[in-house]
Amino acid sequence: TEASEFDKIYKLGVISIPTNRPMVRADQPDLVYRTEGAKYDAIIDDIVERYGNGQPVLVGTVSVEKSERLSGLLKQRGIAHTVLNAKHHANEAHIVAQAGRKGAITVATNMAGRGTDIMLGGSVEFLADEELRANGLDPIEHSEEYEAAWPKTHERIAQQVKDEHDEVNDVGGLYVVGTERHESRRIDNQLRGRSGRQGDPGESRFYLSLEDDLMRLFKSDWVDWVLTTMKIPDDVPIENKRVTGAIASAQGQVESQNFETRKNVLKYDDVMSRQREVIYGERRQVLEGADLHEQVRRMIDHTVEGYVVGATAGFPEEWDLPKLWTALKTLYPVGVSEEELEDEAGGREMLTRDYLVEALTGDAQNAYDAREELLGADVMRELERRVLLSVLDRKWREHLYEMDYLREGIGLRAYSQRDPLVEYQREGFELFTAMRDSIEEESVGFLFNVEVNVEPQAEQPAADRLAPGQATPDSADQVAELDDEVDELDGQAASGVERPEADLDHDHGDPDDHGHDGGVHPQVVAKGLEPVAPTRLAYSAPTVDGDAGTEVQVDAQADEYAGVSRNEPCPCGSGRKFKRCHGDLAHRTAQGSSRP
Repeated sequence: TEASEFDKIYKLGVISIPTNRPMVRADQPDLVYRTEGAKYDAIIDDIVERYGNGQPVLVGTVSVEKSERLSGLLKQRGIAHTVLNAKHHANEAHIVAQAGRKGAITVATNMAGRGTDIMLGGSVEFLADEELRANGLDPIEHSEEYEAAWPKTHERIAQQVKDEHDEVNDVGGLYVVGTERHESRRIDNQLRGRSGRQGDPGESRFYLSLEDDLMRLFKSDWVDWVLTTMKIPDDVPIENKRVTGAIASAQGQVESQNFETRKNVLKYDDVMSRQREVIYGERRQVLEGADLHEQVRRMIDHTVEGYVVGATAGFPEEWDLPKLWTALKTLYPVGVSEEELEDEAGGREMLTRDYLVEALTGDAQNAYDAREELLGADVMRELERRVLLSVLDRKWREHLYEMDYLREGIGLRAYSQRDPLVEYQREGFELFTAMRDSIEEESVGFLFNVEVNVEPQAEQPAADRLAPGQATPDSADQVAELDDEVDELDGQAASGVERPEADLDHDHGDPDDHGHDGGVHPQVVAKGLEPVAPTRLAYSAPTVDGDAGTEVQVDAQADEYAGVSRNEPCPCGSGRKFKRCHGDLAHRTAQGSSRP
């Protein structure tokens, strides 16, 4: 039913896969009634008749409310049945597996029981497990006795199910009743498909009324006029292929509307998809260890140029150069003064924007060269990757929140005669561009201002050196320490704290010691606050049986239960499984402590 949508959206074809065995289910024509009450009366009468013959019945409803209403009507008639909806989801697989037993009546919503076959006569495994549990053999508490009794019980139940399967076949197999048509023909077909599996007999029928939601879409006033003109009573259905075809046409119209809605959502998602491809591509380069040196150089030029352009609007006499220099000093250690540039240009009035951009970008590149010379090329390359990765991840998370906020209210633009999709694309691009600029600015600031100690390491004997390309333990330490420092500066940036000036503490010898000769490798130590783990953790969680949550206190000390699998024996020596002993939060709380 959605073949055209798959073709237009995903460019995929759809083919029909033949059934494993010939399908012999009888799909009866729809029965249409004038009122909803008359429709339910006819459904109950049909179910009572099938129940008397021992034929299993599956009743599909469109909502929990409708299933509860139908269940109440069945109780009034004294018909034993089970209800499967969102209120009874715990035993979903068990209810559906037994829906094919003789005389079983199951009332379910259209989404209930998906993925579980309804087997005529019942499920052997479920029935065998149910009998063993009834005899007091729990698969967890009495695992050995349970396993010993399973083969004989399974064999006996299998023969019982086979006999009942033949009886159900004789009365016509599973009978599927639809209480009304759904908006999609696909859901109706899925409901019908519960019957007649694997060549078994079956039957299906849908009961409709003029008060159904879908019927209101199909000129229900005209149908009502026809029925009234023909003097047809409320309890007499109209069984006509033209009416059924018209209903299918109404479903097709609703499906088309839903398709347009999904297609429109896809257009919005395409905006984020393109942005995601760009960000993930850059992030992948960082993770794969790409050399970001040239990219960082371009980021420095672009950031400094942005600062200068923002501060040089109007005539040179109107420029606030002290403010520009103050802003630049928070970015990198400026090596030139405004007076020096004015003297070189021949006065304040001779200054131009291009001259300032060229002079300050050159000064920033010189400062970066000096920093790289002090830290060493290897450390600088790793610092570039770590800083860019940290800033990019944080800014991308913030951008996702901003795009969500934009998406929530963009539909209101339609009131001002603007296309919400076009507005979303335009403003989304503006936010993305602002995010990219922010990533460059903060990355440059962190690279210049991160506080680092470079300490030499004693040269290792040649026999202890690792092969080229093999990571050393110190490289992992450098990475972890750089992460701590970058995280600290990230927190300062997020809280609005001004970045500290570059404060480098260097203690190293010859610069050649920091090269690629495989001799002395620098160890990077980041100064700053390290994250402190909580000394006591409080949380709430449900028990293993799904009961109400319980408050648990956990000390930050060694816990002998840490890392124990749920099905392993409990370390306390009780002989019970961990999930039934100290792995159960309620049990641990009752002990008065989370530790033994």
